[in-house]
Amino acid sequence: MTPRQLRAFCLSFNAAVEDFPFNPETSVFKVLGKLFALTNLDASPLKVNLKCDPQDAIRLRDQYPGLIVPGYHMNKRHWNTVTVDGELPDRLVRELAEDSYDLVVAGLPRAERLRLDRP
Repeated sequence: MTPRQLRAFCLSFNAAVEDFPFNPETSVFKVLGKLFALTNLDASPLKVNLKCDPQDAIRLRDQYPGLIVPGYHMNKRHWNTVTVDGELPDRLVRELAEDSYDLVVAGLPRAERLRLDRP
């Protein structure tokens, strides 16, 4: 997955936006103001921080050592840093990004979740 593809995928989610609150290099993808992905799209190798269920986070780190690690500068229990350099299948990276988005949406107040469901 290329940086351009990762960016496009993150922005494909309902109400997703890209923001740069930390610096011009760090893309922060949010849904209704809540972070679901954070990356430097110009970095090599490309890495992205994604929210993850704590049980799944541990399993993924064990299954993909060195490629999926505790979230850099994030809550290590709930966030993973995923290396997107071609060693992980693109399908898995997309699933992890979608799971991150879904976890963040699930934590939104009911009224905001309902707003997302409207066309």
